[in-house]
Amino acid sequence: MTEVFVDTAYLIAVTRKDDQWHGPAMAARRRLEGVTFITTDEVLTEFLTALSGGGSGLRAEAAARVNEILRAADVRVIPQSHESFLHGLDRYEKRRDKGYSLQDCISMNAMEAEGITGILTGDHHFEQEGFTVLMKHGQ
Repeated sequence: MTEVFVDTAYLIAVTRKDDQWHGPAMAARRRLEGVTFITTDEVLTEFLTALSGGGSGLRAEAAARVNEILRAADVRVIPQSHESFLHGLDRYEKRRDKGYSLQDCISMNAMEAEGITGILTGDHHFEQEGFTVLMKHGQ
């Protein structure tokens, strides 16, 4: 596995030590030496939004984490576009029997386009689409 997708759940978990996924996120990260991390502008937006109500300290920490990601040599951020939105909306509409968010759909599309199968998340929705979820409780 040379590339791994980074989901919002992972970013929240590594940022918030009190998050239920913090331990599994840190364990998954230790197992992934030497990989390139791929994410999207949409994931970074969702991450900042998720932590926006946590007070000034958490907002500052979230912004610092995003700036660190944008500068990191081992991370590639796929730009947001109207096309990615429309492609995500198409997947969202076609999966009416699922509980996928639009963000999940955009991430799944990006992963397929990049040929990535592993994702740093605990979200079982990705397993439903055949991806490998790399954060598990008890690992």
